Amino acid sequence: MATASAQPTGASQLVEKNWDPISRIVGSLGIYTKIDFGRRTVAECHSTSSMFRGYSVFMKGKDPRDAHFITSRICGICGDNHAVCSIYAQNMAYGIRTPPLGEWIFNLGEAAEYMFDHNIFQENMVGVDFCERMVRETNPGVWEKAAKTEAPHAARHGFRTIGDIMTALNPFTGAFYLEALQMSRLTREMFCLMEGRHVHPSSVYPGGSGTVPTIQVFTDYLVRLMKYVEYMKKVVPLHDDLFDFFYQAMPGYEEVGKRRILLGCWGAWNNPEVCDYRYEHMSDWGRQMFATPGVIVDGQLVTNDLVDINLGIRILLGSSYYDDWQEGETFVRRDPLGNEVDQRHPWNQTTIPKPQKRSFEGKYTWVMSPRWYDKRTAEYLALDTGGGPIARLWSTALAGLVDLGYVKSTGHSVKISLPKSAMLPETEFEWKIPKWSNAIERDRARTYFQAYAAAAALHFVERAMKEVHAGRSRTWTEFSVPDEAIGCGFHEAVRGVLSHHVVIRNRKIANYHPYPPTPWNASPRDSYGTLGPYEDAVRNTPIFEENGPDQFKGIDIMRAVRSFDPCLPCGVHMFLGKGKTLEVHHVPMLGVTR
Repeated sequence: MATASAQPTGASQLVEKNWDPISRIVGSLGIYTKIDFGRRTVAECHSTSSMFRGYSVFMKGKDPRDAHFITSRICGICGDNHAVCSIYAQNMAYGIRTPPLGEWIFNLGEAAEYMFDHNIFQENMVGVDFCERMVRETNPGVWEKAAKTEAPHAARHGFRTIGDIMTALNPFTGAFYLEALQMSRLTREMFCLMEGRHVHPSSVYPGGSGTVPTIQVFTDYLVRLMKYVEYMKKVVPLHDDLFDFFYQAMPGYEEVGKRRILLGCWGAWNNPEVCDYRYEHMSDWGRQMFATPGVIVDGQLVTNDLVDINLGIRILLGSSYYDDWQEGETFVRRDPLGNEVDQRHPWNQTTIPKPQKRSFEGKYTWVMSPRWYDKRTAEYLALDTGGGPIARLWSTALAGLVDLGYVKSTGHSVKISLPKSAMLPETEFEWKIPKWSNAIERDRARTYFQAYAAAAALHFVERAMKEVHAGRSRTWTEFSVPDEAIGCGFHEAVRGVLSHHVVIRNRKIANYHPYPPTPWNASPRDSYGTLGPYEDAVRNTPIFEENGPDQFKGIDIMRAVRSFDPCLPCGVHMFLGKGKTLEVHHVPMLGVTR
C-alpha cells in the first residue's frame, strides 16, 4: 500500500508550479512556487494580486455619513463587517455612543455573520480539500487508512469511520456537505433579522440600528440559533476526529502551513456597558470586548491595548505597485492622547498607484504590506490572522478577560458551554492553545469559533430581550458631522483583523483607509525583505501528495493557503514548467468544469 511521505527521495528536482488565480471576492490571488520534488518541499513562494480596488482613493471628498454604505462594497461576503467597522470609526469621529439595545443588535448580526461564513467556508470550501474524492486523488494510501479507521467520536456525530466523514464532505452528494448548506441558510436568515440585508446591510447606521426591536424578532433569531447550537454539538467532535487523523496518518503534517506564531486580533463585539467610542477610553473598552484584542508574538500576549495596537500599525511597501508617500502630507501628527502618529500609519497614508510589469525580483502585487511595529524589539512584524478564529481564540484565551457564562477564557483555553437543545444535552467544548500555528490548527479553530459565536449570541439575545422587557427600546443616537475630526474603528472581519481610519475636514472625508485581513495575510515581501504570511506559510511546507510532478495537484499547498480563509476559492489554473499548461479547476464540485 502506498503511503504519504514528505521524506526526501533523492537529488534536488526543482519545478515551477503556479496557481493563478485562486479566485476570491476581493481581488485575485495567485500563488507562484518552486517545488523541490527531490526534497519534497516548497522551496520558494510569492503571493500576488492582480486587482487594484482603490477605495482609499475615491473615498476622499465623500460625505462621511456614506462611508459605511460605500465600504460595505469592498467585499461581497463580509461587507457587513466593513459597514459595522466604518460605523465604529464614525461614532468616534462624531463623538456619539450607540444605545445598549442597538449595540446588542449589532453584536447579534455580526455573530450570525461569523456563523454563516465560517460554516459555508469550512464545510463547502475547505472541506472539499479533505473529502473522499480529493483524498483518493492525492493520497490514495491515506484514503485506504481512513476507510478502516474508527472515528473516536462516532457516537456524537454519527459517522463510524474517518472515511465516512470524508465521504460526507463530497461536494453536492455528501450528507454533511448538504447539511452545512442548510445551516448556512439559517444563519443568513438570522443575520437579515438584525441587519436587514446580507451582505450589504440596510439597517445599520452611525449611532445605532434601524431594526425594530420586538420580542418577536429576537425570538425568530433564537429559534434559528438553537438549531445551529444543536448542529455544532456534532460539528466540533467531527472535525476533531478528521484533523487528528491527518496528524496520525501522515507524521510530520504539522509542518504544512506552519509559520512563526505572529497573530493579530483587533477584538469583536463591543460591550455597550463600557464602550463609549472615545479614543481616550479605547484601552478600557477594547479590553471589555467579547472577543479580546491582542498581538501574540511567539505564543505570548504582547498587548491587548487597542491604543497600542493602533499606534503600532505601519503600512510598508517593498514589492507593491505603489509610490511611497513618506514625504507626503501628514494628516494626523498626534492622537487624542498626545501620542505621536507615524507617517506610515493608515491615518497618514496616501495611496499612489504605480502600475508596472510584474517582476519577482522587484514589484509583483497590488497588495501592500501592513506590519505591526514591536517597540520592544524594533521589528516590523508580519502578523497574520490565521483566517480569523485562531487569532481570536488565542488572544481571548491568553487574556483571560471574557466570562459570559456560555463562554469563559481561562488564561490557557476557551471554554464554550452550549445549553440543552431539542435532541442533545448540554455540552461543553474547550479550545486549548495548540503547539503550532499551522494549516490544521487554523481549520480546527474555525470550527471551535463557530461554537463560540453561537454561545456568545445566546448571551447577546438574552441581553437584548432584557432591554426590551425593561422598556429601553432606543436603538439610535442623533448626531451631527463635525467640521474636523478623526476616528478609528477596530473589529474582526470573518477572516480576521479589520480597522477603518478616517480623517474629516470641512465635514468631508480628507483621508480614509480600511485595512481588512487580506492585506495582512496576502502581503508580499516588504521593504525589509520580510515575507508575507501566505508566502511564509507555504515556503518550506513539506509535500505529502503522492502524485508526481506531471499529475501534481498541490493539495498540501492549497490546504495551507485556504487555512487562512482567503475569501471564496473558486477556480485554479495551474501552469507547469516552461510553457506547458495543465488546467485544473478546483471548484466546489471538484473536477466538474464549467
